[in-house]
Amino acid sequence: MKTALITGASRGIGRAMALELAQRGYDVLLTARSEPQLNEVAAEARKLGRAAQVLPLDLASPGAAEQLAAWATAQTTELAVLVNNAGYGLWGRFEDLSLAEQQDMLQLNMHLPVALTHALLPTLRRQLKAYILNVASTAAYQAVPTLTLYAASKAFLLSFSRGLRYELRDTSVSVTCLSPGATTTDFAGRAGMNAELQATANKVSMTPAQVAQAGIGALLAGEAELIPGALNKVSATLTSFVPKSLTERIAAGIYEKHLK
Repeated sequence: MKTALITGASRGIGRAMALELAQRGYDVLLTARSEPQLNEVAAEARKLGRAAQVLPLDLASPGAAEQLAAWATAQTTELAVLVNNAGYGLWGRFEDLSLAEQQDMLQLNMHLPVALTHALLPTLRRQLKAYILNVASTAAYQAVPTLTLYAASKAFLLSFSRGLRYELRDTSVSVTCLSPGATTTDFAGRAGMNAELQATANKVSMTPAQVAQAGIGALLAGEAELIPGALNKVSATLTSFVPKSLTERIAAGIYEKHLK
C-alpha cells in the first residue's frame, strides 16, 4: 500500500497533512516529539481506514534523519510521499537570541529535510510515482527582521526544493514547495511572540486544514510551489516588484516594534 512519511505530524499543519493524505488513500508514518499527540493523529488516520505508525523522536537531535529513514524503510517498501514539515521560528534580534537555540532551529528547518531527503531518495525513486513536499513559508520571499534566521532558513528550503525538482525532472519523483502565510497553529507562541502579535496574525490566518488541502493538492498535481491564500500570494508577489529595503522596513514595522 502506498505510504507517506510526515515530519512534525503531531499538531498544526503536519497533523492536517497526515489526515489529508489518509483521506486520499495513503497509509501514514508519523513522527514528532510528542508520543501522545502522535497516537491521537494515528487513531484518526485509522478511523479513515488507513494504517498508521508513529515514531516519537527529537528531530533536531544528531542522527535523527538517519534514524527516521531507517525506521521508515523498515515499515514499508512503498514509501511514495515525503512531507518535510517539521520546523519552527524564533522571534527576536539575532544578537539577543542565544546562538545555541538558533542553531537548533536551523538544524530542524534546514539540515533535517536535506539529510532525510538524501537518505530516502533511493526508496522514492523506486516507486512508479513519488512526491516530496517541503513546507517553507511566505517568509521565504523576503528578509524579515526579528525573524531573520527563520526567514533565511525558509528561503533556503524554497531554493533547495526548486533546484532538486529540476535535477529530478526526468525521474518518477516530483518536488513541491508549500509556503503558507499566517496559520492558526502554535507557531507564534513557540517563536516567543507576544499576545498582540499573535492576535494580529490570527486576523488573516488560514486553518491548518485549508493549508493541508491546498498543499497536498498541489503536491499530487506536480506543482513546483504554492502559496495558499489570495492575500498571501499577492503579498509575496509584490516583494518582487518593490525595493528590498521597503519590504524590510514594512516587516520590521510589524514585528520589531513589539519587542521590549
